[in-house]
Amino acid sequence: MDRSYKEDVPRFRAILEEMREEFAKIGATTDWTGLRIEPLLEHVLRLDHLMKSPKFVRETARLRKGVAMFHADLVYLRTNIKELKAILVAEKRKRDRDEA
Repeated sequence: MDRSYKEDVPRFRAILEEMREEFAKIGATTDWTGLRIEPLLEHVLRLDHLMKSPKFVRETARLRKGVAMFHADLVYLRTNIKELKAILVAEKRKRDRDEA
């Protein structure tokens, strides 16, 4: 596992937790928290737990063979977070229009 993976996973956790709060504040018509944020958070929490597990601490060198799979996790999470951010902006605009 490379350094970016070890740094990005906790960062994604913080972003998703913040987005969960933001979506709760705006009261979107679609439950994005239940549909995407919670499942993504579960995935991130599992990855974080595995990375810190004593079972895998010694495996870092051997896990380099799986870099493509770890990279796929990051791409998956980045893509979902990017789209959720776009949805959040659109929902906030809609809410602001409705309140005006």
